[in-house]
Amino acid sequence: MDFLDLPACHHAEGTVRIPGSKSISNRVLLLAALADGTTEVRDLLDSDDTRHMLAALTTLGVGVEDRGAGHWRIRGVGGAFPVKRAELFLGNAGTAFRPLTAALALSDGDYVLKGVARMHERPIGDLVDALRQLGAQIDYLGNPGFPPLHIRPAVPAGDRTQVRGNVSSQFLTGLLMALPLRRAATTVEVVGELISKPYIGITLAMLRRFGVDVQQDGWARFSVAADARYVSPGEIWVEGDASSASYFLAAGAIGGGPVRVEGVGADSVQGDVRFADALALMGAQIAMGPNWIEARAPANGRLRAIELDCNHIPDAAMTLAVAALFAEGTTTLSNIASWRVKETDRIAAMATELRKLGATVEEGVDFIRVTPPPPSSGLTPHAVIDTYDDHRMAMCLSLVSLGGVPVRINDPGCVAKTFPEYFKVFGSIVQ
Repeated sequence: MDFLDLPACHHAEGTVRIPGSKSISNRVLLLAALADGTTEVRDLLDSDDTRHMLAALTTLGVGVEDRGAGHWRIRGVGGAFPVKRAELFLGNAGTAFRPLTAALALSDGDYVLKGVARMHERPIGDLVDALRQLGAQIDYLGNPGFPPLHIRPAVPAGDRTQVRGNVSSQFLTGLLMALPLRRAATTVEVVGELISKPYIGITLAMLRRFGVDVQQDGWARFSVAADARYVSPGEIWVEGDASSASYFLAAGAIGGGPVRVEGVGADSVQGDVRFADALALMGAQIAMGPNWIEARAPANGRLRAIELDCNHIPDAAMTLAVAALFAEGTTTLSNIASWRVKETDRIAAMATELRKLGATVEEGVDFIRVTPPPPSSGLTPHAVIDTYDDHRMAMCLSLVSLGGVPVRINDPGCVAKTFPEYFKVFGSIVQ
């Protein structure tokens, strides 16, 4: 197996400009494809997930042109995709697979959607059930409730659907992005608690940028008008990825700092920007401006444990689990059930890897509790970290090296999903 050995480090300091947000990038690409007009997309994330989306849009008849340096020109099709028969491979890109499932289900064509083995283990049944209520014709080609999928032209149906909110916010995102294709007033009702609300906030903000204003009744009901149409804003800039920012901010809090992240700040539409608030609760010194965030270690040099409901920062919360290794006391992160249906079962994976480092870890259905090893023993040196083909596991656990111990990261190339240059950038701020 390919691996990367990180040397023992004791200090982190510097400035990092982070790549574009994965969540925003793939939303913008799909909306630009469905819109009337041409959209100049700037600072687009270059990653496996966006490459899968770009390849799929090209196959579906969208004009896609790489202008260089993160600038892409997308010539929208002004509605449903013109190519009516296609087979798409989408890797493990949930931000491409779920929204494309919804858009293709309402595009009056015959499509097959596939991914890697892990994608075929990630649930999609709640989205399929919601789309079927709107007339979609979708068959499972493998296990019921999971990809791969065969989509056929929809049949006439009613104007209301329901979707569970407690598995993945990507299901509601996919529905909302596809509904203007129906050309009929449609209401989506959320059953139960909606998790990861900030990600729905990103979706609503992006829809507004493309001319569609969703009527919202709290977080329980969303309505799209019959005359809703996507119209290109002409040009759109992609914010830096707030989830990726979390690793460098944590490095500043653990390794002294200051570490400044540029490309995302106080005016961000991303919920994970509130990771900075969680670090502040742990005692880190945080400063923030319109397009930057900076983190330093606590004045006394030692982070403190917290108990936190992480529903609002599900991805960035993984970084808190690693930061807990450097905190006094036991940290409890709750309301993270969505971790179990991500690129891997992140609760189980995180518990396994933190135990290798000497931590005491308790895991539950929707929580993880981390107690660091006693200062007298410290972190286990030369630990070999498995990453489970999960980019966030690799990036989070690189922070362990700031505990003054060398660590081996297996399969470091998995970071290509969202941040291909991560280890090079991380190496530039630690010593």
